[in-house]
Amino acid sequence: MTTQRVSKSSWGLAEGDLLTDQLTVLKLLGGGAAYEAYLAFDETTYGPVVVKVLRPDQVDDEASMRGLRREIAALAAVNHPVVVRGLRHDTESPRPHVVLEHIDGPRLSSLLRRHGPLQAAQYLPLAIDLASAVHYLGQVGQVHLDIKPSNVIMGAPARLIDLSLMRTTEVSAALAKPIGTDAYMAPEQCLPGEYAVPCPASDVWGLGATLFRAVAGYLPFDEGDPDAADPVKVWPQLGPTIYDLPESVPAEVSSVIHACLATLPGDRPAPAEVADAFAPLLERMPRGRLGGFKIRR
Repeated sequence: MTTQRVSKSSWGLAEGDLLTDQLTVLKLLGGGAAYEAYLAFDETTYGPVVVKVLRPDQVDDEASMRGLRREIAALAAVNHPVVVRGLRHDTESPRPHVVLEHIDGPRLSSLLRRHGPLQAAQYLPLAIDLASAVHYLGQVGQVHLDIKPSNVIMGAPARLIDLSLMRTTEVSAALAKPIGTDAYMAPEQCLPGEYAVPCPASDVWGLGATLFRAVAGYLPFDEGDPDAADPVKVWPQLGPTIYDLPESVPAEVSSVIHACLATLPGDRPAPAEVADAFAPLLERMPRGRLGGFKIRR
């Protein structure tokens, strides 16, 4: 799914308002084309949770309701320490919603915007964490299809969020339209079937693009023009030009990230290979420079 215009429809809930009789709104976190996301206090778990609720004008929209049910199914299908957990849901409520665990920490996109590129003590554990999640998703037959900095919560471990685009490998292979976020879509997500079909290796590409942005502070390609007629201008990752990482980035890191961005899925490393490449680099770092991150194998 390429760039969408966010609906202006809102429930207009403020601190103290009831989203349901068990969920009290603390604040609005944001939203997308079909959803609003609220931080809420949950009387069931007796703690803070995140609630994704369909916008008022989307409640009767079949496609939006189908998307909510798909995300609920995806949350039920996965159980990994680096992937957000679903707690419960209610699609029959006047405000159809899914309740997610609240993960304390900044989004990777926010850190990059405020502080610039990550240091090795941050990006090495991040790479290992995300690679483990991508490996797991492939093992259970799922493809996230939207790995990007705004869908990563930084911490120890990092957490991958927003499963709204996740599909099974079988459904992913049958996709016929672009799906994902333009700058972080693998070539086969931009033009399904022309290069290949979306598959678990598509998440490796998203991992590579996310790590490139985290390490360099800029994207591996030029910004695309969603209104262009030429697909290469819409999605520059379809073209031949990939930017270099800064000279300060170790060659071992650059080579792995660039390998993740290979045009053909079969030319990309397996996610376990990505983790195995970064683990020795992390282990060689002086402990005083790890900034509180725990070394993981």
